[in-house]
Amino acid sequence: MNEPTIRLAKRVAEMVPCSRSEAEQYIAGGWVSVDGKVVEEAGARVADEQDVVLHPDATLLELAPVTILLHKPAGYSAGVDASGPSALDCLIPETLLLADHGSKQRFLKRHLANLDLTMALETKASGLVVYTQDFRVTRKLVEEGVRVEQEFIVEVSGTIREGGLAMLNFGLTFNGKELAPMKVSWQNETRLRFAAKGVKPGQLEHMCRMVGLGVVSMKRIRIGRVSMAGLPVGQWRYLHEYERF
Repeated sequence: MNEPTIRLAKRVAEMVPCSRSEAEQYIAGGWVSVDGKVVEEAGARVADEQDVVLHPDATLLELAPVTILLHKPAGYSAGVDASGPSALDCLIPETLLLADHGSKQRFLKRHLANLDLTMALETKASGLVVYTQDFRVTRKLVEEGVRVEQEFIVEVSGTIREGGLAMLNFGLTFNGKELAPMKVSWQNETRLRFAAKGVKPGQLEHMCRMVGLGVVSMKRIRIGRVSMAGLPVGQWRYLHEYERF
């Protein structure tokens, strides 16, 4: 015979006590645990003997939207084409970087809903991809994205043509249009660093080809003032309150 159960929201409302709608807010905010596990669904059902606890820091303040930084592995799709699995598949609790500068952000399932991809990254490239629920970040990186500098590390093969580095900095065209000046330098004998605004899919590979180089791999390591430093491939973290693009 099944044990009688009640909705978790009803149990919380009686326990606190508070209104049913307030109980649902506590639950949606990830402040309620059942038998030691956080439950975010107000409609979940609990039995009398189950241990329901409201977190001591629980608040009814509206939850702030989050922004997520992902170190996308090469081969995952992030807005340029549909080949390969979606980079969103990397955003699971198990790949969240926990040892993250003392971040106090709690993981909630709702953080993985209603995410906007801000700056697309080619499937064959790896590196920093930003997803956000925050309209201010969307405005900065999408609507005003052409004004935000991106930094890439490109592993190349072949021998650069004479004067090729100067041409990479300024003097090449892409899709029939002259490219704006950018900062391109050698990191070592096979690795170039590009710092540029308004980078289009295929642009960096085209530029390298125009000066006699092939692209072996490409990684985006920075968007604006936010870098990917210390974020392992395939893992993600939350943007901190003090970080600005």
